[in-house]
Amino acid sequence: MTLAIDRADPAIAAHAALYRRAAAARLRRTLLGAGLFLACVWLSAIGAEVDLPRFAANVWRFPNYLYEILPRLRWATLGADLAEWFWNLRGWLRLLWQTLLIAYVGTVLGVLGGFALCFVAAANLGRSATGRFLARRFLEFCRTVPEIVFALIFVIAFGLGPLPGVLAIAIHTMGATGKLFSEVVENIDMKPVDGVGATGAGWWQTIRFAVVPQVLSNFASYGLLRFEINVRGAAIMGFVGAGGIGQDLIEAIRKFYFTDVSAILLMIIVTVMLIDYGTERLRHALLGMEQGR
Repeated sequence: MTLAIDRADPAIAAHAALYRRAAAARLRRTLLGAGLFLACVWLSAIGAEVDLPRFAANVWRFPNYLYEILPRLRWATLGADLAEWFWNLRGWLRLLWQTLLIAYVGTVLGVLGGFALCFVAAANLGRSATGRFLARRFLEFCRTVPEIVFALIFVIAFGLGPLPGVLAIAIHTMGATGKLFSEVVENIDMKPVDGVGATGAGWWQTIRFAVVPQVLSNFASYGLLRFEINVRGAAIMGFVGAGGIGQDLIEAIRKFYFTDVSAILLMIIVTVMLIDYGTERLRHALLGMEQGR
């Protein structure tokens, strides 16, 4: 059928030939890109000393560990088995509450720091190129160093307890939210800024009355999202003695208290799921308010 059309109309035949050449060129580019990607993966695996035979020989250990940490629940003695599984429920809930407080306080402090620096780091508002450069580099440093490294440093400085975890989360949150907030500020409508500036308002007054009303809902949304992330991060802070339920979790892992590991993990998972659900609803409500203006 195609051959008959090509012979009947030379123009259609020319377009068909052009299409086939374009499709062939696109296929060659796709294959070349896939080949380069696989080559990069292979070279990266060699550089990282990935041992596939060793992985294949030991991959069964992961599901086996998950099986071992599961409790033995029997229907006839379900109440007693659950009581034995969560034997330290009161203590774990106290540590879990401490984890939530670490995440909350760290998020509040970090968001406030990111809020203060985002306007200086924004390209459309920063009056000083030097100040903008320093603010951006400082925020990069804060979010580049892992939270666990900050926590280790603060544990050495301040000792064991929640304070190192709060400071570590606050610094990392400030770097992350400062970057996100500055990008939001750079996408605002500049007409209100010009209008407020024309009245003789100062820089901070311009930000207060022309910028903040445009970005506040997005800032709150990003802050809630960061709180979700920090709840998970705060659970890890205990691994280095920075407070929270992670301290009991790492102790149970090291001492092979299998059922304690599964009980603590289940509590963390349920808590994170509930927080994720609640903050997601709040974020959608805030974004809906912003779009409804």
